[in-house]
Formats: sequence, C-alpha cells, structure tokens
Amino acid sequence: MSTNLLWEWLLNAWIVGEIVIAFATRTRGSQAKLQDRGAQLMIWIVIVACFVASGFAGALHAADMPFSHSGLRTAALALLIVGLVVRTVAIFTLGGAFSANVAVRASQTIQRSGLYSIIRHPSYLGMEMIFVAAGLHSHNWASLAIVFIPPTLAVIYRIHIEEAALLGAFGSDYGDYIRITKRLIPGWY
Repeated sequence: MSTNLLWEWLLNAWIVGEIVIAFATRTRGSQAKLQDRGAQLMIWIVIVACFVASGFAGALHAADMPFSHSGLRTAALALLIVGLVVRTVAIFTLGGAFSANVAVRASQTIQRSGLYSIIRHPSYLGMEMIFVAAGLHSHNWASLAIVFIPPTLAVIYRIHIEEAALLGAFGSDYGDYIRITKRLIPGWY
C-alpha cells in the first residue's frame, strides 16, 4: 500500500470516526448536566471550514515548505497515526464518561490514569497532532496555518468550557488535578 493511499484511508477513517463519536457519545440532558454552550457545533464548523479552506490554499499556492515532498508526507503520515492512537486511547480510557458534548454525569469521576496522568486533555492533543499532520501533508505554509491555528483556538475555547464544568462538578479535587498536570502539552501548556 502506498503512503498516499494509507494517508487517504486513515484521514477518511478519522472523519468517519469523528462523525460516529459525535452521535454515539452525545450526552442528553436527561443523562447529565449539559454545559456545552454550543462548543461541539462550533468546533466542528471551524474544523470543517478550515480543512476545506486549507485545500483551496494548497491549490492556489505552490508547495513552499523547505523539506522534501516525500519526507514531509512520511512525517505527516507518522504524526497522523500517532494522533489517531493518542485520541483513540484517550477516548477509550474515559469509556462511558467520554461525551462529544460537554456534560458531567453524576457518576463521573476524575480520570487520572494513563495519558490523563500526564495531561488533562489527551484526546485534544491527538486531534492537534492530526491538524499538524494535515498541514504538513499539504507541503504548504498557508495550508498549515489555516488547518492548525483556527481549530487550535476552537479547541482551547472548548477546553475552557470543559474545565469550568469539571471545576464546578469536582471543585478542589479537579483544582488539585489542574495543579499537577498540564492541559494539552506535557510540561508546557
């Protein structure tokens, strides 16, 4: 299988997986206290719009990254795979507590094991890796900026909403967890 075919297959698998996740894990108001404030819809509008705009930017601007085309595509594929694994492991670690929209269930606890012992939002870290991979795969700086910056700002906004909900639900226990872990990037942010 060629790297381009594997890229297409994995990127499409990610898209289908995110659609399944959006519907299969959506929490209803009768199941938990919803606190999403439209963040789920907003983040996906931004991501879809930026992926489309990135494609247009790639078509309008020549490849301008200073590395070999095949080298960047290989790096992008590797980063895509790592991002998919990180996101999948994070979601499965949360299990029934994972929700596509921001909601806290009465039975929910703070997850502190696995990737969650290092950062508070590993599923978003996986998503960020996918954004960077898509930008690198384009071999175009404009496409990288378009597919990375606005979605990252949307993810940061979503993290803000989630953390406010979790602080409201768990109080000082979540505050203690905040003090010992970073949000998204181990040791930095």
